[in-house]
Amino acid sequence: MSKKGRPEARGSAPQPVTFRAGCGREWSMTSAEPDLAYTEQAFPECPACMHRVEPEGAPPFCTLRPAGTAHPFAALAGLVLPE
Repeated sequence: MSKKGRPEARGSAPQPVTFRAGCGREWSMTSAEPDLAYTEQAFPECPACMHRVEPEGAPPFCTLRPAGTAHPFAALAGLVLPE
């Protein structure tokens, strides 16, 4: 109960999630985020990795997505344009 005598709202607490980088490395952490940016770039292959993003004016990063989640553009793979 809250201090005012009302039941406290119970939202779903963030659960441990396994995030996977493009290279296949995985990290498990508690997060409610849909994806994370890995900016450390600590592995020797990071500078040449095809999953590395180099935005103008910001540090390079790799996107970590929950393991088993489709790539955000996966739906475009089956796109057929009218002729």
